[in-house]
Amino acid sequence: MTEANVLVIDDDDDILLSAKLFLKQHFKQVVTCKSPKEINVLLSHNEIDIILLDMNYQKGASDGREGLYWLEHILSIDKDYVVILMTAYGNVELAVQAIKKGAVDFILKPWENEKLYATLSAASKLRQSNKKVKKLEKINTSIQTDQARKFEHIIGTSAPIRHLQNTLIKVAPTDANVLILGENGTGKQVFAYELHKHSLRKNHIFMHVDLGSLNENLFESELFGYAKGAFTDARDDRPGRFELADNGTIFLDEIGNLSLPLQGKLLTVLQNRTVTRLGESKDRKINVRLITATNMPLNEMVAKGTFRQDLLFRINTVELELPPLHQRAEDILLLANHFLHTFSTKYHKNINLITEKAGNTLLAYHWPGNVRELQHVIERAIIMADGNEITEQDLQLSPQRFGGSASLPVTLDLEEMEKMMVQKAIENHKGNISRAAAELGLTRAALYRRIEKFGL
Repeated sequence: MTEANVLVIDDDDDILLSAKLFLKQHFKQVVTCKSPKEINVLLSHNEIDIILLDMNYQKGASDGREGLYWLEHILSIDKDYVVILMTAYGNVELAVQAIKKGAVDFILKPWENEKLYATLSAASKLRQSNKKVKKLEKINTSIQTDQARKFEHIIGTSAPIRHLQNTLIKVAPTDANVLILGENGTGKQVFAYELHKHSLRKNHIFMHVDLGSLNENLFESELFGYAKGAFTDARDDRPGRFELADNGTIFLDEIGNLSLPLQGKLLTVLQNRTVTRLGESKDRKINVRLITATNMPLNEMVAKGTFRQDLLFRINTVELELPPLHQRAEDILLLANHFLHTFSTKYHKNINLITEKAGNTLLAYHWPGNVRELQHVIERAIIMADGNEITEQDLQLSPQRFGGSASLPVTLDLEEMEKMMVQKAIENHKGNISRAAAELGLTRAALYRRIEKFGL
């Protein structure tokens, strides 16, 4: 049985019956219809690989013009459809014309079953090859930014990190959904990638989707894909991130920012393990490993009715909570030296030492931006340093951020603390959103959403 779906279009009932009885023994699905006017509906409701198209439909017609017209129409929908034309009138010139217009072969009626099977079998291999090439092209376009980035390994010897590493080793080989919790900059994406790298899906794609920077109007088209003509600028069929991540891992970052309607749409996809592209009505099966992350208190949001409890149950088979950097102080100098080596190499500088005084300064700092802030501080210090070592002056750390909890408000409310940090960053940079976002480890879009959320 060949894993391909065949559509047969002919105005002769006997031809349709004969084709269906024979082809269904060899192909996954055989769909038949009498009129090519049904093509649009059939292609939008079925996953078709090969189209067997008659060339004449009007009584007495034999010139094949109708077949050529419908061939062009099919290929205008998707140029990768594999179309085989068939006719009762042998005409070499017509066959050549059909091949030039995009048909892959030409069959005379009545056919020999062995010849028909051989032709369709070859066409099926061509279709699968085209689909693989197209998918690889889409993947390359969608993840070139992620591929360009070199992911860091998990670095640390502190008790919290050792515990997380032990958990990761147990969880990674499974397909369990994982929810990663932690403040901004604690390394949630790094842990997500490590889960993928140690999973059985490691040879397939790791797809990172930042839901925090994704416009709500683009949510469905980006994640689920769209069909040609689904909206004004939809000039071609496009698979969404879930389809592109098939057999791999999809990492949905900042899931706490999703609105309730979008949470419902995501839940439907996770429950059914299928996606439906915008502008289509057919379901497409997906096989992905789901990892999500957020810095928001999802359990509190469930209690307030701003996050769906059924979605939380679906995404958190296993929870990993990453500690803020000030709670793993013994890892600070390890991380600093790692970044020192990385950025010294990147900027072609011979800097191989952090002075003792600079090291003590790093240990005394509170690190509200966590590992990401430490990374930025060391990178900046490498750029600004004049000698072959990093000094306290090179670090340029804000004096307001020393002394641990003394610089923080007396509250354990995460939203209040987040509001304070956003407000402070904007004040520190005199309203410069780009710089404030960089200090907080956020995108400009994510910072604007928090400004709106907190009414700042």
